[in-house]
Amino acid sequence: MAKYKKKRARELKHDRFRDATMLLVDRLADRIGQHRTQILYGLIGLVVVAIGIYAIVRWRGRHAEEAGAAMGRAIAVSTADIGPNPPPGSRDPFFTSQQERSERAIQEFEKVAAKYGEPYRTEARYFIAMNELVTDRLKAETDLQNLTNAGGEIGVLAKFALAQAKESDGNLDQAAALYSQLASVNSPVVTTDSANLRLAVVYNKQGKKKEAADILFNMVSAARTAKDKDGKAVAESAAARAAAQELLKVDPTRHSQLPAPATPPGLF
Repeated sequence: MAKYKKKRARELKHDRFRDATMLLVDRLADRIGQHRTQILYGLIGLVVVAIGIYAIVRWRGRHAEEAGAAMGRAIAVSTADIGPNPPPGSRDPFFTSQQERSERAIQEFEKVAAKYGEPYRTEARYFIAMNELVTDRLKAETDLQNLTNAGGEIGVLAKFALAQAKESDGNLDQAAALYSQLASVNSPVVTTDSANLRLAVVYNKQGKKKEAADILFNMVSAARTAKDKDGKAVAESAAARAAAQELLKVDPTRHSQLPAPATPPGLF
């Protein structure tokens, strides 16, 4: 009897739990029934939003692939071979003159700039300006000047290209100012050493041999004495090696005072 009572008590306790649970479920069902229209609309709204997000992501992916392919085709045109006759059997773009190639490249990049958003539009404008250096130099320099305000890597590359154009035109003061600005930025695409090398070359052209030699000497000295975190010599950059050769031409005496090049790893 005692066992039965305990068993029955457990059953009653279980039944009370079941009853409470069912009561809660019934209440929720009633509430859902009262608001089923709103809930249905809410669920539909969530589905629509999810579909919209998925569609946008897919569209962006396809759009980026399409833009990248268009940019690739334009770059292939701008770097195509030039010569009297195309290679036998070649299907790659080919042109008989640099003028012809640049004109065609501008057309291709203009298509990219007109159809796609950033970053493709700004990149295309940069390549257009670079090809305009062949077809319309004055417009090219104006466009490069405008692109220097674009920021990021394109802004830096545009400023470097503009500095080179000014140097080539003989506008050495303007070129030196631009190279000095680039040297202070130390961008990954135009390092301080690269900008300083060109600045030293410009100074030498201006007859400022001491200023040129100082820049070159400091560049090479810093490169040859640089150490990594483990205290090992760091390999010289291409700009530093070019600076050493330039210093030899500008001031052989200063060149002789340079620290000896670090021993390449593995050589003793």
